Amino acid sequence: MKRIITSLALMLAFATVATAQKYCTIDSKYILDKLNDYKDAQIKLDNVSKVWQKEIDDRMAEVDRMYKAYQAERPMLTDDMRKKREDEIVSKEKDAKDLQKTKVWLRRRPL
Repeated sequence: MKRIITSLALMLAFATVATAQKYCTIDSKYILDKLNDYKDAQIKLDNVSKVWQKEIDDRMAEVDRMYKAYQAERPMLTDDMRKKREDEIVSKEKDAKDLQKTKVWLRRRPL
């Protein structure tokens, strides 16, 4: 009987402690919007991000231009020349995607 009473007392104590916990929410966006340094850093980060995106877009446009030129010249190329051009296009595209992955990783990296 003592064990049952002790068990019930402990359960009641744990239930009381569990319900006594308080929760709080913090609007971090509101706080950060009030900090001028945060605003300045965000503007700089956005500008750098735009430059990186333009660089990636330029590289992908170059890949697209190379592919279209290859498609137009393909019937006139020998097998070796086709293979070489295809490898160049694939290499350029891989470089552009690697750059994109690197820049996305840098953009999302915690400060």
